Amino acid sequence: MTSSHASVQQAVPVADAGTGAALADEQRIMSLLVRKLIPFLALIYVVAYIDRSVVGFAKLHMNAAVGISDAAYGLGAGLFFIGYFLCEVPSNLALERFGARVWFARILFTWGVITMAMSLVTGPTSFYVLRFLLGAAEAGLYPGILYFLTKWFPMRHRARIIGLLVLAQPLAGILTGPIAGLVLSTHGVFGLSNWQTLFVLSGLPAVLLCAPTLRLLPESPANAKWLAAADRAWIERELAADSASYGLKSHGNPLAALKDKRVLLLALLFLPFPLSIYGLSLWLPTIIKAFGVSDATTGLLSAVPYLFAVVGLCVVPRHSDRKRERYWHIVVVSGFAAVTMALSAWAHSPALQFLFICLTAFSLYSIQAVVWALPGQFLTGARAAVGIATINSLANLGGYVGPYGIGLIKDATGSLAAGLYFLAVTLLFAVVITFVVRASLPEPKAPAR
Repeated sequence: MTSSHASVQQAVPVADAGTGAALADEQRIMSLLVRKLIPFLALIYVVAYIDRSVVGFAKLHMNAAVGISDAAYGLGAGLFFIGYFLCEVPSNLALERFGARVWFARILFTWGVITMAMSLVTGPTSFYVLRFLLGAAEAGLYPGILYFLTKWFPMRHRARIIGLLVLAQPLAGILTGPIAGLVLSTHGVFGLSNWQTLFVLSGLPAVLLCAPTLRLLPESPANAKWLAAADRAWIERELAADSASYGLKSHGNPLAALKDKRVLLLALLFLPFPLSIYGLSLWLPTIIKAFGVSDATTGLLSAVPYLFAVVGLCVVPRHSDRKRERYWHIVVVSGFAAVTMALSAWAHSPALQFLFICLTAFSLYSIQAVVWALPGQFLTGARAAVGIATINSLANLGGYVGPYGIGLIKDATGSLAAGLYFLAVTLLFAVVITFVVRASLPEPKAPAR
């Protein structure tokens, strides 16, 4: 994350806008920021995503061991997002107060300890309490990272940059499945059962990442020793140009973002995606296990949809940035996800069902990055911290509704198909609300430079 003083001084000065040299400098600066910031932020988010979703694999043995029904599991899995919802805005305000390094390290430590404590679950009540606390502990990480990125990257690059960050979600899924399947194939270690061992091994990396976070993460471009003065000035100019283009103002009460109808509309737009992602991912091991395969094979197969998600994240956000268009990308990709989700419920062949799940993953993960490029059109400064946290916290209530709703539907019908149809309908809602959001958000006063 750092480089030598000499290499910084050798950075090429930023040329006048509109020249070929200026475009080359822009590409150089963006590449530098991506190399220095995104891998570490993505690593943190990979660990977070593993710790919130590994419960889907632990369920295969934990439920029978401690007496948790499908409905109780769905409720507990979703309670994570209630804690997340209640603490997310306060967490982002604390981030603005204490700085990204300190606050991200605090988040890492507390959620890592609570994930390891999940090994102590003895029944539904302790499961509910720990899942709620895990959500409260992790609250603020993702919206905090999104807010952090607004201090570094101009608007026209954000869908691609957020897409690189969101890659952490499918990468976590790719890692979690095989590792969890392997751990569950053992008898555990140090007197712990296999599912208890899984929770301990999942939570430990978060605690270990606290020290590197404090040492490596700069608070802002002004604190980044690896940026030349000319590069810092370029970032400042471009962010100021974005503010002027969209008429952004950072003064005033940051809590005013809580009453901004555009914030609420974006929360409604984003709601179907965490609802569907967590509704699907936290039940994915159960769906695959029903194919009649072993725990190890379940883990390996569960990684495949996330490979499709990686492809989607490499294609859709880049295409959106290149075309400088957001809304039709959201409409088309969300509609495609709704169709493939419904087809995964309709298909009776395991192979066909699995294919449609993979295609759904391609759409669900990739379109999030495009949606998250929209708040920057009207939020900046401390209001962005509050607004982004509000959008994420309200929308992530879908992470409660999805797993719990599917659990209730499965208990009532004995099948997951109706639950998948429910997820498909929510994705159609995203298509409809996109047109409302488009009419409410500002267009730039002049083309981005």
